[in-house]
Amino acid sequence: MKRANTFDVIPQSDEDEELLRRMLDASAALWNEINYERRENYANPDVSVWDISEYRGRYGGVLGASTVQQIERKNREAWNSFFALKKKGEANGKPGYWGNEREGRDLRTYIRNTSYSVQWGEYSRLEIHVGQDLKDEYGLGYCERLRLEVRGDPNWKEYEKQGRLELFYDEQAQTFRAFQPVTIDNSRLAQPLDSEESALDIGANNLVACTTTTGKQYLYEGRDLFERFRETTREIALGRRTRQ
Repeated sequence: MKRANTFDVIPQSDEDEELLRRMLDASAALWNEINYERRENYANPDVSVWDISEYRGRYGGVLGASTVQQIERKNREAWNSFFALKKKGEANGKPGYWGNEREGRDLRTYIRNTSYSVQWGEYSRLEIHVGQDLKDEYGLGYCERLRLEVRGDPNWKEYEKQGRLELFYDEQAQTFRAFQPVTIDNSRLAQPLDSEESALDIGANNLVACTTTTGKQYLYEGRDLFERFRETTREIALGRRTRQ
């Protein structure tokens, strides 16, 4: 059964925070490059949207080859979703960018399930794989991982399998957060199936983004509503001018 842990992630020093920020910023830069290339390919009928450059050579030293792979895979999933919605006539736009260099990129990354570990206890911690260049720059050993403090009390500390970790910086709370999908045995449920908690993110184009403690995610988009609002506003304005 699929579930999800969410928890805060706290760097243990200023150097650790700087390293983590650089890693997340490089992940966003990689996403943007991949996404730009796929957008260009999409506009060219003679090129497949899936044919992209090799990025491990440029980003592997900072992120590690496995994280480069996960960013590309996550972007591929976004484009697959776009094509599925387009086929049903529901697509609202191609996958977007994670910010930009001038105004600031969205600090986010995805880490393969074998490239991180979480240890729960009195002093819970998360260890993640980083690229060798960053290890050398910040004095980490060849086999060493970046160790980060974990705060929170997730429901699912025991699980059969962990999924791809999403690690991001929450601007509103001004803290790093992690989202960990897990697979658990039915007998280990910490609460009844009909008892769920959810977190809501209220926005503009996306009116509500919802994540539940059972691992479900929902997105309620507002683009169609905004277009209807703008069209109604234009009709009202036109009607007023006609009466005048």
